[in-house]
This record gives sequence, C-alpha cells and structure tokens, in this order.
Amino acid sequence: MPEYTVLAVLAVVATILLERWSGTRVFATAQFWCSMAIVFAFQVLVDGWLTKLSAPIVLYAPAQHLGVRWPWDVPIEDYLFGFAMVAGVIILWERAKQRRAVRAQGQTESTTGAQRPTGEEDAWQSEG
Repeated sequence: MPEYTVLAVLAVVATILLERWSGTRVFATAQFWCSMAIVFAFQVLVDGWLTKLSAPIVLYAPAQHLGVRWPWDVPIEDYLFGFAMVAGVIILWERAKQRRAVRAQGQTESTTGAQRPTGEEDAWQSEG
C-alpha cells in the first residue's frame, strides 16, 4: 500500500481513537457532521484547484497514493487527512471545554461551599 495512503488511514484511525478516549462523543452530533460537510465542500474547491491534472500546483508522486481522484482530480487521501485534521481539532477543543467546565465547577463549589453552612451547622443554628 502506498505511503500517503497508509499515513492517511493511520491519521483517521488515530482520530477515531482520540474521539473514543476523549469521551466527547463528537461523532454522535449532527453539528459535527454538518461542519464536516461544509469543510469538505470547501476542500473540494480548494484541493480541486490545487491538484487539477490539467495544471497542477501540487504534485503527488504516483507511487505514493492509490491514484483514485474524485472529484476534480482530488486524491481521496486528501479527504482522509482533512477529516483527521479538522476532527482532531474539534475533539481537542471539546475536550478542553469539558475540562474547563469541570475545573470551573470545582472552583465554584469550593468557593460557595465555604460560605454556605453544612447540614450540621443548619441544625445547630436552628436549635440555638
């Protein structure tokens, strides 16, 4: 299997593993897939222009990819790398948001916990 193809597939596998490890469940949201459709629409336009066989700006060594180009001469491996790159950033962004929310919640609880009486203090104050 050509090197570019292998690396593209590995990038997608790594992204899937990242999503599972992160616990973000990004792949389960319609919002993610809608954003990926938008990314792929623009990727077709840009990659199509950069890789068109009639006047290529970017050249690929034929031995390094499968040679399947769709549409407008875009190597299919480009879509795999694009998916991995964009999805990886979204996953890491969502993971960071989750961690920030947990950290903020912990700080709020520690701050308000010191000001609020516990159940025992409430009982003591009502007896006194």
